Amino acid sequence: MMSETSVPLPPADPGAASALLDDPQEWPAFGRPRPLQEGAPGSAAHDPAAGIWESHVVLGGMHCAACALTVEDALRGVPGVLQAEVSAATHRARVVWDARRVRPSGWMAAVARAGYPALPAMDALARELRRREGRKALWRWLVAGFCMMQVMMYAWPAYVAQPGDLSAEMERLLRWASWVITLPMMIFSCGPFFSSALRDLRLRRVSMDLPVALGMGITFVVSTAGTFEPSGIFGREVYYDSLTMFVFFLLTGRWLEGRLRDRTAGALEAVMNRLPDSVERRGEDGVFTRVAVRRLAAGDRIRVLPGEAFPADGCIERGSTQVDEALLTGESTPLPRGEGATVAAGSYNLRSPVQVRVERVGGTTRFAEIVALMEAASAQKPRLAQLADRIARPFLVGVLVAAGLAAAWWWPRDPEHALMVAVAVLIVTCPCALSLATPVAMLTAAGALAREGVLVRNLQGLEALAAVDTVVFDKTGTLTRDGIGIAAVHPAEGFSHAEALALAAALARHSLHPLSRALVEAAGALPGTAARWRLSDVREVAGQGLVARVVDAEGRRAPATLRLGKPQGPGESGVQQVSLCAEPVEAGGSGAEGTGWPAEVARFDWREDLRADAAGVVHRLRAAGVAVELLSGDRAEAVARVAASAGIDTARGNCSPHDKLARMRALQAEGRRVAMVGDGLNDGPVLAGAHVSFAFGRAVPLARSRSDFVVMGDQLALVERSVQLARRTLRVVRQNLAWAAAYNALCVPLAVVGWMPAWLAGLGMALSSLLVVANAARLARAARTAVPGQPAAPAAQPRLGAV
Repeated sequence: MMSETSVPLPPADPGAASALLDDPQEWPAFGRPRPLQEGAPGSAAHDPAAGIWESHVVLGGMHCAACALTVEDALRGVPGVLQAEVSAATHRARVVWDARRVRPSGWMAAVARAGYPALPAMDALARELRRREGRKALWRWLVAGFCMMQVMMYAWPAYVAQPGDLSAEMERLLRWASWVITLPMMIFSCGPFFSSALRDLRLRRVSMDLPVALGMGITFVVSTAGTFEPSGIFGREVYYDSLTMFVFFLLTGRWLEGRLRDRTAGALEAVMNRLPDSVERRGEDGVFTRVAVRRLAAGDRIRVLPGEAFPADGCIERGSTQVDEALLTGESTPLPRGEGATVAAGSYNLRSPVQVRVERVGGTTRFAEIVALMEAASAQKPRLAQLADRIARPFLVGVLVAAGLAAAWWWPRDPEHALMVAVAVLIVTCPCALSLATPVAMLTAAGALAREGVLVRNLQGLEALAAVDTVVFDKTGTLTRDGIGIAAVHPAEGFSHAEALALAAALARHSLHPLSRALVEAAGALPGTAARWRLSDVREVAGQGLVARVVDAEGRRAPATLRLGKPQGPGESGVQQVSLCAEPVEAGGSGAEGTGWPAEVARFDWREDLRADAAGVVHRLRAAGVAVELLSGDRAEAVARVAASAGIDTARGNCSPHDKLARMRALQAEGRRVAMVGDGLNDGPVLAGAHVSFAFGRAVPLARSRSDFVVMGDQLALVERSVQLARRTLRVVRQNLAWAAAYNALCVPLAVVGWMPAWLAGLGMALSSLLVVANAARLARAARTAVPGQPAAPAAQPRLGAV
């Protein structure tokens, strides 16, 4: 997305292209259905043509915040488009639309009529067109450089010649030669600026290309008039050298800016495009043929070759290999995977071909969830960027007015000088640096965190995280490892060890809580409960555990309700326990009386270990001026023990979700800026209530949906690094905004009084934008710098050969 020109639509039949875009089977390639509660009646999951969809597209011809506002206005004016967000930094748009009222071809056509063609963000054609436009940008820059050097050769004699050294014929010849050399640059290198400006005038709007094109046009017209009519009002001097230098500097800045943006914020797109375009699928005759990935369905058998990414979640049926799952876990070490092992979409096959049975495809994979988070973040606008967007159009109008006033002021004295002053004002005041100052820095930080294993769901969260002075941790699965182990089983009379564990595991399979996973793992190959008991209506209740109906399969016992959660009575001191209790279905009963079940079917002792980096993270956070607290629903004794091991002074146990939220609000009432780190279901309310929140990648979906950051791996240090990078990001944003303001405050007066020639104005404009992007690029390097005393986080960078 480094192009400064409009990306043309594919040279195909428009009717065929529209039919392809409007095919509901193609919509998952560049979007996903929204949950039912977020839209009008109708579920896209069941009927794609009668639901709410969220799509992401890549836009061509964008340069500034004014362009983004224009595209947003065009989209929001289409009936059926519910939301539209456009990022000028990534040239991407997020569109929420109602499939019952509009089709993708409808709102894409509206964007194209506004002058900004759109292509599906996940489309291989869009990536190829961006590469093609990048090559065109390079050619325009090379042509401008060649023309500039030639024109400077012809202009040099006029600078060094003494009066009488150059005859009138020789001076006229040099002017004509300069005009001939400048003409192809105006047609080829400057063509995109003029076409964009004409489009803006036709649609009665203002964008950043309009003042630039006016400056180029005025300079060329004045110089042409001086060439054709040396004795006329503009014949005293020509400005081909200033014009060619200005164009060359401007194209240099835009080309380098695009390169830097692709290397920094473009890391987001590199991760999102990890899936292959096609894969080998086995047919009914046993022969493998290559098909598009979007045509895969659950149950298909596919063959994944070394160097390819797995296109879907599945299970290996034949072969063994090593897999890179850095995107999913943050761990860059290759992992062995043999027959029967599961593989995830987006991970890479590193060693040998394997045959995989597809289990989940499209939007149901974990990779799709990661992509959804990153796409949503790439189209978001932080608060400071929204402010820049709001002032972009008025600022550009002010630029045109200031240039007109400057020209009017100088015209009575010297018309030629008046026009050149207006050109300098038009060029030097373009707010490129201002519009890029915030989004480029934010997206660079988001891309750097994504490479380390932290997904940014909300760009605004980076700004909030920089101001955090208190971090609140959950205990289980956050400060402690996910690897909880079952130490002992204490079944009630009438239940065997294996039966009690299998019954608890039957409930635990319906939860992602670390303790539930430990129960399922401990049950292992033990006989299940299906032969003797039937479980139904299994649900997870925040702060209480799992609840299910159980009925004797032989009908000899009355129905009962099982609850897997905290022990009702006091447990053994110093031992962490969870109990499986039975309660009657009828309200008002006591214990399990009348059901034939004991009140407590079993009690399980479990153990957990503090994460190896927890104490170091807490120490470094406190050294950085951040207070640390621990809130947990576990027993107070266990919480105190973990807090002491981690070096946390303030810790509270036996906290219900309401208790956690109350403590959070109390801290906020004291003026604290609070970040919450959790992963459990009961953390949902407090994650939503915090100023900024983290959820670990294995957290339940509710916790992830309420968080601003998702930590994909198991490294707690990534939370602390995120805090550090957020603070650096906000410093960079402030530096960029200060530079943009200082640049305009210094250069505008110089241009108005006529002390800044056009070429110097162009150089200043290009350097200001380049400085903003280069300053933001430092964030990517800072993110890869290890914290003293802590090993660097693994970089989850995609391999170029496989992307």
